[in-house]
Amino acid sequence: MVKDYLPLSMAENLSTQTENKESFKFVDTEATAKIFKLKKRIRAVCGGTSASKTISILVYITDWCQSKTNKRFDVMSESYPHLEDGAIKDFQNIMIDRGYWEDSRWNGTKHFYTFETGTVLKFISIDKLGKAHGPRRDGLYVNEANNIPFQIYDQLEVRTSDIVIIDWNPSVEFWYNTEIEGKLDHDFLRLTYLDCRNALPAETIASIESKKNRPNWWRVYGLGLLGETEGKVYKGWKEIDEIPHGAKLVRRWLDFGYTNDPTAAGNIYEYDGGYILDEFLYTKGLSNSKIADIIVLQNEEEKILTVADSSEPKSIDEIAAYDVLITGCEKGPGSVSRGIDVVGDQKISYTKRSRNIYTEYMNYVYKVDKRTGETLNVAEEGFDHHMDGIRYAIADMVNARLKAAKTNTAEFYERLRHKKRGTEKGVRAGLR
Repeated sequence: MVKDYLPLSMAENLSTQTENKESFKFVDTEATAKIFKLKKRIRAVCGGTSASKTISILVYITDWCQSKTNKRFDVMSESYPHLEDGAIKDFQNIMIDRGYWEDSRWNGTKHFYTFETGTVLKFISIDKLGKAHGPRRDGLYVNEANNIPFQIYDQLEVRTSDIVIIDWNPSVEFWYNTEIEGKLDHDFLRLTYLDCRNALPAETIASIESKKNRPNWWRVYGLGLLGETEGKVYKGWKEIDEIPHGAKLVRRWLDFGYTNDPTAAGNIYEYDGGYILDEFLYTKGLSNSKIADIIVLQNEEEKILTVADSSEPKSIDEIAAYDVLITGCEKGPGSVSRGIDVVGDQKISYTKRSRNIYTEYMNYVYKVDKRTGETLNVAEEGFDHHMDGIRYAIADMVNARLKAAKTNTAEFYERLRHKKRGTEKGVRAGLR
């Protein structure tokens, strides 16, 4: 189903429902019919632009809630602003369009609607793994699942009894491809704009099809197929199951976060001419004392240097006070691009459990000039918490080796000069 109305406030929607019913018209599409045909417990829905994934799924969930007694269905997304601008607004407009909405049944503070059946539809956002250990539910819908860490989805899924629905745009691989596809019994559905062609305006279809000359865009947003990220910063990293025997722990990285961004940390191992990355921290809201406790709990036999963001010297000093061997990274003009070049020259692997490293690696891309379309030599922000920390630590190791090599070379030539002077003195003494 697709919307052919302009979103209004809830009060405006309610007051104009009878007077201007055409403003809130939904059209049944093939996408909706396909969603209703899915029957397995886990239902995975990917699709391109204008494929009506969210609307069709919410229509199904609304029908489910009206036919079940005293159940709970959660709709989950990355943040409440994302929910309010997307799934919540779509749900409210669907209910109004159908004439189902009752304002008294909606709790705007806690974001849930109670149906006449006693079934509750609740909209949730979870940014910390601990919050996912909450109440159980009967149904779960994870909207734009590729933006949700696998560990959070995993905890929600095991606490859901009847139905689990996930949807996403297939721009890059994410945990569905590694943890569900080919491993778990589930329904898979791919939707495209063609599943809504009876409802889309002709100009929208023409606009979509005009982009066939952009292969990757068309593959993802036109055909709903898995695409390749354009302008990736790093390429060629490999996933391994676990840290192999004989790998040597050589550094840790730490990138600070708190309210909006996670604190990201991990171990770097040296093995077979390259480096192995293994994350152990990716969480918001951690104090410096808690970060220090987590690092100390890594339990290595000898202290390993942690390289952290040097823009937070106070945090570094506080963590060091807990007997953590830590230093700030080197910064200065051009240090980011040089560090990216250094990391790009290395043979890199990451452990299977490092799902946030994988997500950032796949989505860490160069910025594009919006005016010219030219790729810039600057990385996009957002998927850069582990990426920044990894750069700090690997650049630190490589710089330390270069300095050691220069020192050794200088010492070698100094010894050579001393030896030469000694030889010359000996020759002169023999001539006398």
